[in-house]
Amino acid sequence: MIKRLITNSLQNEINQPEIIILLGPRQVGKTTILKSLFDYAQAQGKKCAFFDLEQPQVLAEFNRSDKDITAMIRNAGQIVFIDEFQYLKNISKIFKGIYDSKAKTKIFCTGSSSLQIHQHLKESLAGRKFLYRIYPLSFEEISQTEVLAELEEYLCFGGMPALTQTVLAERKKQILSELISSYILKDIRSLVKEENIRAFNHLLYLLAERQGSVISIQSLAREVALSAVTISHYLDILEHTYVNYRVYSFSRNLGNELKKSCKTYLYDIGIRNALLKDFSMLSQRPDKGAIEETFVFLKLLYMVGPDIEIKFWRTKGGDEVDFILLKNRNPIPIEVKSQLGKPQIPQGLKKFLLRYPSTPLAYVINENQTAIVQFNQTELKFITFKDFALNFKV
Repeated sequence: MIKRLITNSLQNEINQPEIIILLGPRQVGKTTILKSLFDYAQAQGKKCAFFDLEQPQVLAEFNRSDKDITAMIRNAGQIVFIDEFQYLKNISKIFKGIYDSKAKTKIFCTGSSSLQIHQHLKESLAGRKFLYRIYPLSFEEISQTEVLAELEEYLCFGGMPALTQTVLAERKKQILSELISSYILKDIRSLVKEENIRAFNHLLYLLAERQGSVISIQSLAREVALSAVTISHYLDILEHTYVNYRVYSFSRNLGNELKKSCKTYLYDIGIRNALLKDFSMLSQRPDKGAIEETFVFLKLLYMVGPDIEIKFWRTKGGDEVDFILLKNRNPIPIEVKSQLGKPQIPQGLKKFLLRYPSTPLAYVINENQTAIVQFNQTELKFITFKDFALNFKV
């Protein structure tokens, strides 16, 4: 069993009253995490119940009135675990009723995210729930096993939990291809018009191909042969199902900084490689820089919270920094490079530090250089990808 980094936080929620909802794309380990919490709660002496709503016979038990379902959940135990709660039409209203009645029933549940779920939760459970995003296994997590413990292997196949069940490269490729098909068949068919499925697949491929580059909605619309409004809607779907993330530009309203542009990143490196049908090792890839940049982004994504967000920086003249990590609105620039001959400050990062001279800390993530360099008021740290993956904190 791989211990997820989020485990301690979720275990601490057991004695809190709020409803806990785990959201994320399919097959990232939500059910496994929920079952481990169930085992932990039972070990603490709590009376628990677990309902897996993807099992037809379990779902059939909930084919009753809202009042009866409410009573059923209340009487099930001190802590009730519900897997894939979105299958129940009025479940968020039921949760609201249980919470507002001060019943001594704690609820943990999971959902495969969708636009409808987000709207439903916003309307019904404001102030009564906490959402936790569940992502694929990070390199730090997957390093607990020998199956994908090498960094280059991780940069080829990514961190989907199902991959830890095999050491065979061909089987991993099959698993990733099946995960893509499952996403299209289960999550997207209800959100995308049938006649547009082929165009949606084409959009997914283009996003994979251009990962880490500034995208143009109009350009994507022309290539996919859909309207710009439809492309924007599909990008919303991809984001709300936690499959693709948009990163927007950082600006302090200086005239030559880009203000409304964005870059996109898919949620897993292996899924991206499966979409491109390219599982070559990193050293053989023309898109090596994009893969390494994605690796850094996915690590930063785990850190996003109420006081942290991710941006990038680019000027109209072409100067850029890959990521600006904002903590309490204070920028920490992070540049991603491959091989470096020496710890030399990249030009784009230097331009940023000259424009924002009060920046106290910056990073260059790279393959081979480890050093600390002082640039005016900024301490600039050169760290390797592996060290970044295992030890980076802000």
